[in-house]
Amino acid sequence: MTNEKSIDVLNDLIETSRDGVEGFRKCAEDSHDPTLRMYFEDRSKSCDEAIRSLSEEVRKLGGEPATGGSTTGALHRMWIDFRTAITNKDNLAVLEECERAEDIALEAYEDALKEELSDNLRSLITQQLDGVRRNHDRVHQLRDEAEANPS
Repeated sequence: MTNEKSIDVLNDLIETSRDGVEGFRKCAEDSHDPTLRMYFEDRSKSCDEAIRSLSEEVRKLGGEPATGGSTTGALHRMWIDFRTAITNKDNLAVLEECERAEDIALEAYEDALKEELSDNLRSLITQQLDGVRRNHDRVHQLRDEAEANPS
């Protein structure tokens, strides 16, 4: 894979991670549950760390890291705003939207691993994918709990 293609793959993941930062922040703002709020804030920081790692690799390859999120991410946050507004910022609605966003992140990381990558990039992306999977599974579990115990 050329440096240019590697940079493109990494920048796509940076955009996805920026969407995660903003999405988790939005979920934290919309959650009435202090424990959920802390969880979402922590996940936002984790996405920030992923951005730093990916950006460092882009620079090593001679590129400029992406500075924004994706259009899809912005549209999804607008949907979260709309959905939570009509459901009075219900935790279940917030968790459902968060899970949808995590589905998108999972797909982005899995797609990145389909590309021809250097061993160090493959290792970094695999490590970050593991974190995305843990996020997704935890959000799914929290959504199931909220669904079973509506407040």
